[in-house]
Amino acid sequence: MKLYSAAKTFFRRAFKPVTIMFIPHGNTRRTININIPAMIIALTAGFSLVGFLYICSLIPDVIRYQGIEKQLNDYSKKITDFNATLLSLKKAEKDLHALISLGSKEKILEKVDSSDMGTFDINQVQKQIETSMETVATIKDFLRSQKDLYLATPKGMPVAGSVSSPYGGRINPISGRSEFHRGIDISARAGTPVTATAEGVVTFAGWNGGGGNLVVIAHGQGFSTYYAHNQKIAVAVGQNVKRGEVISYVGSTGSSTGSHCHYEVWRNGKSFNPIAYIEGRS
Repeated sequence: MKLYSAAKTFFRRAFKPVTIMFIPHGNTRRTININIPAMIIALTAGFSLVGFLYICSLIPDVIRYQGIEKQLNDYSKKITDFNATLLSLKKAEKDLHALISLGSKEKILEKVDSSDMGTFDINQVQKQIETSMETVATIKDFLRSQKDLYLATPKGMPVAGSVSSPYGGRINPISGRSEFHRGIDISARAGTPVTATAEGVVTFAGWNGGGGNLVVIAHGQGFSTYYAHNQKIAVAVGQNVKRGEVISYVGSTGSSTGSHCHYEVWRNGKSFNPIAYIEGRS
């Protein structure tokens, strides 16, 4: 009865109308009153706050992508200048062949003064070519580094399942003590394939006490990932693996209360929340 009464009071207050009054300037117009339930106002404010926070979370990605876009635009301009230089060289080559085709020294000397070879500075052209070639090399290095970073950055889930224990502070399910969970636990059926989340080299594949059968992969760019409690390991130390390649199978080895994959993401000696990489926010 008390529960019913409390619920009734809650809904009555939630849907109690709140009057919003619009007062126009001057005395010639009537005020406009709008009645809106308090619950609608609260929900609208909540959704607006969530939307604002989501937009704020996208700002770092936008800034990063704008920086890359600006750099590529600069490279594009330099390539355009390089192409213009090549066209000038082709024109000079064509004019030179036209002079040579005259066949005799006298005819060449007669023609050379009236020949439209333009004001062509070969030293300037040589400098432009050297600068352009350096630019091309810089572009290749830039794109190569971006590709290396993309291939090394963990992305997506290592196994199909649901997150049963998040990253951060928690109570250890076995010891009952408070601890910092450096990864996430992904519940899945025993034997489910576990895949590498980025390209890399296997640096550890074997028994690791509480971690059970553990696989560690170094990806470059400071990244490494850990996959623990496996039933079976499918790779060996020193093996190159691609993103999406099967490296092990879900189990419950080591200190575990059920079949799952314990997954960690590290960069430059520090652990990070894998969810950010799973959702592509890092």
